[in-house]
Amino acid sequence: MEFLTFKKYNEKESAEALTNLLLRHGIAFELTQDQENLDVLYGTQPSAQFYYVKIKSDDFPKANALLLDIGNTELETVDKTHYLFEFTDDELFDILSKPDEWNALDYQLAKKILTERGREVNDEIIDSLKKQRITELAKPDESNRVWIFIGYLSALFGGLFGIIVGWLLFTYKRTLPDGQRVYEYAEKDRRHGRRIFYLGIIVFYISVIIRLATLDW
Repeated sequence: MEFLTFKKYNEKESAEALTNLLLRHGIAFELTQDQENLDVLYGTQPSAQFYYVKIKSDDFPKANALLLDIGNTELETVDKTHYLFEFTDDELFDILSKPDEWNALDYQLAKKILTERGREVNDEIIDSLKKQRITELAKPDESNRVWIFIGYLSALFGGLFGIIVGWLLFTYKRTLPDGQRVYEYAEKDRRHGRRIFYLGIIVFYISVIIRLATLDW
């Protein structure tokens, strides 16, 4: 089974802390270091290095539960000076709706503060927020029209860049917090990607054949 990105860190120490936790609980993992995967598509400047902790999709629920347990244990060390005590109820519910954007301690503390304020935070509400978040994250992104145009242009002239753009557009997937894998781009953009990819392949081979035919053997 494929290893999928579970967490991304910009500090090696944080990534290793998670891998040590996974190791203690018998969860297989991979730790890789890389730049953002889509830098090549968007032509951005070289980005900072990130550390990716990858696990199997079936282990996502267990790993998430472990992190929440850690956060719950750390609640004992938190006092009223913590910044979350200044958050409004709506802001705290926003944390609960986006656990993938916050650490486990913040998530558990948000639940605790809301409960202390008399707000209902039961399992049904938490489950509903999680489902809404997954639905939101599963929606495909709209790709940059400029890069689709450049992809076609490059493919027409036999450029390998067009083949790369096309391949990324129609195959690239992202991993959701629950371990699901969904396509990054909308179906209409993926169709463009397929056309760009195969057009680039065809033009590339034609250009190679023409070049070979014109060589003085």
